[in-house]
Amino acid sequence: MGDGSEVTVGVLGSYGGRNVGDEAILTAMLDRVRAARPDVGVTVFSRNPDHTRAAHPDVGVVGWEGVSRERIAEHLRRLDVLVLGGGGILYNTEARRYLRLARAAQNFGVPVFTYAVGAGPLTDEVDCDWVRTTLAGAAEVTVRDEESKLVLEEAGLERPITVTADPALLLRPGDGGEELLRAEAVPRGVRLVGISVREPGRAAEHLDEGGYHQLLAHVGDFLVNRLDAHVVFIPMERDDIRHAHAVASHLADPGACTVLRGASTPQQVLDIVKRLDLAIGMRLHFLIFAALAGVPLLPLPYAGKVFDFAQRIGAPALRGVVRENVGLLLSEVDRLWDERPARLAEMAARTASMRQQADLTAERFLAYLEQIAPPPVLLPTTPAPVSPVG
Repeated sequence: MGDGSEVTVGVLGSYGGRNVGDEAILTAMLDRVRAARPDVGVTVFSRNPDHTRAAHPDVGVVGWEGVSRERIAEHLRRLDVLVLGGGGILYNTEARRYLRLARAAQNFGVPVFTYAVGAGPLTDEVDCDWVRTTLAGAAEVTVRDEESKLVLEEAGLERPITVTADPALLLRPGDGGEELLRAEAVPRGVRLVGISVREPGRAAEHLDEGGYHQLLAHVGDFLVNRLDAHVVFIPMERDDIRHAHAVASHLADPGACTVLRGASTPQQVLDIVKRLDLAIGMRLHFLIFAALAGVPLLPLPYAGKVFDFAQRIGAPALRGVVRENVGLLLSEVDRLWDERPARLAEMAARTASMRQQADLTAERFLAYLEQIAPPPVLLPTTPAPVSPVG
């Protein structure tokens, strides 16, 4: 085994506290795998080791950004398998960074298991080459949606690819949302509508910053006037706060909204989402949390992964609406509110199905792990002889 005494699994993804969705993936993955295989030792390759150690004190943590190849090699050599993913890490200019470590592991004879990974946009030929040459030799390739499978195939990957679902679907909400909202001074006794925004960037190449700020402000005004609601902006990573304030600045009544700042762990955010009456959002994991919490949701697809989720959850797939059509968006918000009971029943069934698909990733990984490192056999203990009395 990796250190001579236990199975050692490495986990490589965008972990380290920069994004609540990525942390939700890691939390769900660790909980599921270690519940089935308590004999497994885990080493997380983190972009912020201090954050990961604080969030997961019972796993090993290795920083990998700005670290020499020799030091990383020491940790890779000890692994029995490297889990790549999950989450959207295979996109232009970023894919090569993760795959470089995966390739190094393979060079040391360590198998790589691709765990419900997300891909796209992926058009850069350098990154496509890394995908083709590295994942061709992976033990298994699982992706979280059909869009990611198509992206990898168009990059030239010629091998079986299994579509499962996002690992974060295995999280369950708790009961801490009321207290968290009170700490943020969110009004009590009113309808709450959560809105999720995100920044433009490499993962959202077609997002028009100024345009979508104004569009979401129109949505916020509509919710305040139509539902007498209070709008709660829920950031999924730090830069979301700035964009939420930009939207809030365009509202007719900025006092009718709150931009959250305190919640940071996946469980905290999920518990807050559970307290909402409606969810409208761009961030994929905000929408996943709404589905898990049984909250009516309207996705605003800025990328293929959100469009794919909208289709799978049975929500309107409004591709392009975040750029151009205020009237269509407001009519969908109105329809969503009026059709809540029917929408929720269908969403619950689809969410249950997606949870099963998310669990399939873990089942396939555990089956592979059993092949290369079967769990220890616990021998029955012989009771100690009882000494005669007297």
